[in-house]
Amino acid sequence: MTKIMHKNYNQNDSLLLPPSLGELISLTHPVRIVSDILDKFDISDIEATYKGGGTSSYHPRMLLKVVVYAYLCNVYSGRKMEKLLHENIHFMWLSGMNRPDFRTINRFRSERLAGGRLEGVFTKVVELLNSEGLVSLNVQYIDGTKIESVANKYTFVWKGSVEKNKAKLINKVREVLSAAERELAIESTEAPEELPQEEFERRSERILSKMDSMGISKGKQRRLVEKTVSDASLKLDEYDGHLAKLGERNSYSKTDPDATFMRMKEDAMNNGQTKPGYNVQISTENQFITNYGIFWQPNDQGTLIPYLKSFEERYGRQSREIVADSGYGSEQNYEYMFDGGMIPYVKYNMFHSEMKRKNKNNPFLPGNMYYNAEKDFYVCPMGQHMDFAYYKKEKSDLGYISTKNVYMAKDCSRCPLRGMCYKGKADRRTIEVNHRNNAYRAKARELLMSEEGLMHRSKRPIEPEAVFGNIKFNHAFKRFRLKSTEKVSVEWGLVAIAHNLRKYIARKTENSNRQRPFIGTIEAYLEYCRAA
Repeated sequence: MTKIMHKNYNQNDSLLLPPSLGELISLTHPVRIVSDILDKFDISDIEATYKGGGTSSYHPRMLLKVVVYAYLCNVYSGRKMEKLLHENIHFMWLSGMNRPDFRTINRFRSERLAGGRLEGVFTKVVELLNSEGLVSLNVQYIDGTKIESVANKYTFVWKGSVEKNKAKLINKVREVLSAAERELAIESTEAPEELPQEEFERRSERILSKMDSMGISKGKQRRLVEKTVSDASLKLDEYDGHLAKLGERNSYSKTDPDATFMRMKEDAMNNGQTKPGYNVQISTENQFITNYGIFWQPNDQGTLIPYLKSFEERYGRQSREIVADSGYGSEQNYEYMFDGGMIPYVKYNMFHSEMKRKNKNNPFLPGNMYYNAEKDFYVCPMGQHMDFAYYKKEKSDLGYISTKNVYMAKDCSRCPLRGMCYKGKADRRTIEVNHRNNAYRAKARELLMSEEGLMHRSKRPIEPEAVFGNIKFNHAFKRFRLKSTEKVSVEWGLVAIAHNLRKYIARKTENSNRQRPFIGTIEAYLEYCRAA
C-alpha cells in the first residue's frame, strides 16, 4: 500500500526571516494600482487641515488610500474598514500596518475630505483618464437618480403644513386679543407692516396695562392673554426656523435638514411613498464618471445649468456636446446651451409624441396649423384666421420668464368642426404659442434626428443609466451613510472615484491579456521562452 504524504503543517512554526506582506500580493493586484495612482497626486490641501501639535497623526495619504480602496471593494462602513485593517492582508499592506479605529476613519472621511478637497482628487483621476485617452471630456452623457438619505423617513417637515399652521395660529391669537380689547374697550390696531410677534407683544402690553389700571391682576381672561401670546411666540419662532431651513424647498427631514422628501424608484411598499434623499447628477463618457453633483431639486430640469457650470469650473472648459433625456429639455436650458456654444442632443417632453402618426395627422394642433410669420396669424382647418391678441408672460419655479403669444379666432360658434377642434365653452378658440421655445425645439429636433444625434441617442441608455445600475445593484450602494449635502458629496465622490478606478483597472488588465500570446503546447511554450 502506498504511503500517504502530507505537507508540513505547524501553526507554531516561527520563521527565521518572516515574509513581507508585499511578497504575498501579486504585482498586478488592484490594491497596488490604487496605491500607485494615489501616490502621484498632490494632496497638500488635505494635509493643510492638520494643525499640528499633540500626538502624531495618521498620514492622510494612507487614510485616503484605505478609504478609496474600501469603496472599490464595496465596503462603506468605517467599522468594517477598521476590521479589515486587522484581518485583510491587502488593507494591512496598504496601511503599512497602521490600524486607525473607525472614529479616525469616519472623521477623516467626513471632515478632512469635505470642503471640495475630495473633488480635487476626483478631478485628478479624471485628468489621468484623459491623459491616457480613455475620456476626451468633449461629450457629456448626463442623467440623474435619487438616492435615499440616512435620515429617518418619518421626521418630515412640509412647507405647506408649516405655512398653513402658522396662518391658523396668527388668526387664533388675533381673535383672543380682539376679544380682550372689546371687553376692555380698547381700540384695536393692527399695523400690516408689523411682524406678527411684534404686533402681539404690543397689543398684549396695552391689554395687560389696562387690566393693571383696572385692578385685574388675576382671572381667566388675563391668563388666557398671557398664555396665548407666550405660547404663540415660541411656536412662531419654531415655524420661522422651519421656513428658514426650507428656503425654496417644499420639505426637509429633521434628522438631515439638507435632505428633501422625494419619490424613489426603490419603493418597497409600491405606494409612491416619499423618502428623504438627494438628487445625484453624473456625466459619463465611455462609462467613466467625469463629473457629479448633489442637488435638492427632485426634478432634473432645474439642475442642468448649475451642473454644467460645475463641469466648467472643474476643468476650465466646457464639453462641446451635451446628451440628456427629456427631463432636461426646457427653454431656459436650451437658451443656456445654445448661447454657450454647446451642441445639445437633449430631448424635450413632446419629442416622441410629435413623431407619432396620431399627432402628425392631427390638423387641430397649433404645430400643424399654417402660420403666416409676416402678418403673425394662424389659419385653422376651416380656413379662419386666428389673429394675435396679446402677450402672456409666465414665470417658472426657477425664476425664468418666458413669453407666449396668444391668438384668437373671430367666431367658432357655428363651425361644424368645433367639437373636434376644442372642448371649451367659449365661442372662439384661443391658442398660446411660445415661438422662442418652438425655435429651440426645432433646432434640438434637427440635431436629434441627425446621424450624430441617432448615435448619441443609442449610446445614452448604456452610459449613465448603466453606471447607476452598476453602482446601485452590483456594488450595493443604495443609501447614503453621511448627513448634509457637503458630506453626501464626499461620499458620492468616493463612489465615483472607486467606480473610475475599478473600470481603469479592468481596462488595464484586459489590454495586458490581449498582448499576452496564446501558448497551446509545451513546444510552443519553450519556443516562446527562448524568443523572450
